Amino acid sequence: MPEFDTLLVERRGGSLHVTLNRPELRNAMSLAMVDELLVVLDVAQASGNRAIVLRGAGGNFCSGGDIKDMGAAQAQPASLGEDPVARVNARFGQLCVAYAETGLPVVAVLEGAVIGGGFGLACVADVVIAEEGAKFRLPETGLGLVPAQIAPFLVERLGYSEARRLAVTGGAIDAQDAQRLGLVHYVCSGEGALETALETSLAQIRKGAPKAIAATKRLIRRARLEDATALVDDAAANFAEAARSDEGTEGLTAFLEKRPAKWAVSE
Repeated sequence: MPEFDTLLVERRGGSLHVTLNRPELRNAMSLAMVDELLVVLDVAQASGNRAIVLRGAGGNFCSGGDIKDMGAAQAQPASLGEDPVARVNARFGQLCVAYAETGLPVVAVLEGAVIGGGFGLACVADVVIAEEGAKFRLPETGLGLVPAQIAPFLVERLGYSEARRLAVTGGAIDAQDAQRLGLVHYVCSGEGALETALETSLAQIRKGAPKAIAATKRLIRRARLEDATALVDDAAANFAEAARSDEGTEGLTAFLEKRPAKWAVSE
């Protein structure tokens, strides 16, 4: 495992638990953190992990992008064909795309501030668990900025109408509102409730075959953009490939033998 300056990383129960670790800044996302999050995703994918869990240190998830990085980029002149501000912003976009497209299940555990880029990062997670005191905001337009890289994921997660409303009003909502909108799946209150919900979700994920989960995520991403009729043949081919795979053979055999599949008991 590489050493990280802005993250705490621990492998536990077959999952890689990643904590954004700049609590003094409510885990504001620096360019260094973006780069480390991309590295840790590569590590998670290459190391046989069943899921990656994202959370924040010190009672907050993430307060958005680090203003210092943006200020430093603004101070640099835009050269021909390259603007340093655009380069920094695009790097965060690459992070969002990478986490949205990974075959690994991504679980986000949200507490406290979930702002700007943190809001966007929550939008790309497969499972989102929030403490009832979590507060969500999209402050970009109030700062004269644009929620540029998270815009596609806001629309995907919240729908066109709600994405527009939240983007132009600053997106100040609580955990219950976030759950109603479909951003959050579970809202937790009480001591230990957040950890219980996390462990329950990870146990459910471990029941699924890793390659089948990755293939399912790919197919679902296509299904939101393509007509069902156009997907029939490709979906059938995906199903046949899975059924003939080692996972498919093991899954059906385990079902007939009335026992858990090997991947469900491997951790």
